[in-house]
Amino acid sequence: MSDPTWLTVLPPVLAIALAIGTRQVYLSLFLGLWLGYGLLADLDPIAGLTGALDACIAVFADAGNTRVVVFSAMVGALIALTQASGGVAGFVEWIARRELVTTRRRAALLSWSIGLVVFVESSMTALVNGAVCRPLFDRLKMSREKLAYLCDATAAPVCILIPLNAWGAFIAKQLDNEGFADPVATLVATMPYNLYAWLALALAFGVAWTGRDVGPMAKAERRAHETGQVLRPGAEPMIGDEVTGLEPPPGAPRRARDFVLPVGAMVVMMPIGLYVTGDGDLMRGSGSTSVFWAVLVGVAFAAGLWMSSGASLRQVTDVFFKGFGGLMPLAVLMVLAFATGAMTKELGTGAYVSELAKQGLSPALVPAVLFLVACFIAFSTGTSWGTFAIMIPIAAPLAQATPGSEALLLGAVLGGGIFGDHCSPISDTTIIASMAAGSDHIDHVNTQLPYALLAGGVAVVIYAVLGALG
Repeated sequence: MSDPTWLTVLPPVLAIALAIGTRQVYLSLFLGLWLGYGLLADLDPIAGLTGALDACIAVFADAGNTRVVVFSAMVGALIALTQASGGVAGFVEWIARRELVTTRRRAALLSWSIGLVVFVESSMTALVNGAVCRPLFDRLKMSREKLAYLCDATAAPVCILIPLNAWGAFIAKQLDNEGFADPVATLVATMPYNLYAWLALALAFGVAWTGRDVGPMAKAERRAHETGQVLRPGAEPMIGDEVTGLEPPPGAPRRARDFVLPVGAMVVMMPIGLYVTGDGDLMRGSGSTSVFWAVLVGVAFAAGLWMSSGASLRQVTDVFFKGFGGLMPLAVLMVLAFATGAMTKELGTGAYVSELAKQGLSPALVPAVLFLVACFIAFSTGTSWGTFAIMIPIAAPLAQATPGSEALLLGAVLGGGIFGDHCSPISDTTIIASMAAGSDHIDHVNTQLPYALLAGGVAVVIYAVLGALG
């Protein structure tokens, strides 16, 4: 819109309100798109619907968008292949034979460390963590709630701090859409200011190292340690067999290498891809291309190793598509997120809100307010990526209008999005962490929320101080 007004705020507000009221994030984002394009078409509902549908299709006109969407679904295929081949089971057995994890502290630190190493995708991080550590935690009488917390606290916070993954590709693309000349360098600059992610990781490490817990988590750990009940009596564990329950065929070898090599190849391929696509400069490489290459290499390794053990091409293909289909909802969410970002930019939502904020909000409060708003949206909708799609177009003009503030303001938005992704009961990452750990989902949410609120509270105070210091 040539002259943005308060109407430009309605589409994202509608999306947020509907998501809170209905818990239907996908439908809510699409209805927000419909309204946005309806406004652009002078309130013509038919033209608005057509515009929203066209915006979703237009996402695929950008090769970078398409690569990120396809990558996300292919992560599901990699997860399925490493489980069906016996790679995950072999890795667990390898650890058990060597007695590498014999204490509760070692088990917790192993879980925290896996979260740091497997940083390619948050769902992958949580699922690998749960698959490897669940039998170890059970043997040492550690609660499933503790494992779910460690899976969750080292998933999204790690992935956003190491931009060599789909998170980095997604956010860099959003920054590119907002006119940042070097989106990767801008993303790297935000890392020191992504306070929630750092605090969540530090707090999880402290919990793992000391074994000290607070609130409902302390009660869960006492129960597990004293009675051996790793789950609360009456709990309904979220064991997602369709995602984590694939077993190798009877008699098939269970080799740790069938898990380690595909994941290792995927991790190693990321910087190689950035180096190649950036003509020797990692920070100028294509994140979407590199992450796409990385998961392709990981899938190829997993498929090749399984076939070398006697699996047929049909078996590999069937498992591939089963895993691929399992993460299609995440791919759909990204399409809607990309389209929402394009819509708010076309409406001028960011320019209007930034101008309004400059008139009615003290500059000193901007970082803390952006963080709190992003926290609220992400927690209410359960999606950090959807939050980024809404908040980055709002924060970017504010940052660009105040040279030197880009890293702080964008870091606050990214940190707020991570808060919701980490602890919202309707977040896909939180749900997958419950599934991976075999925990009751509500028990997981209740036990980890005090830690999330503690880290978030400290972050708000620091943002307020940084804002006051200018």
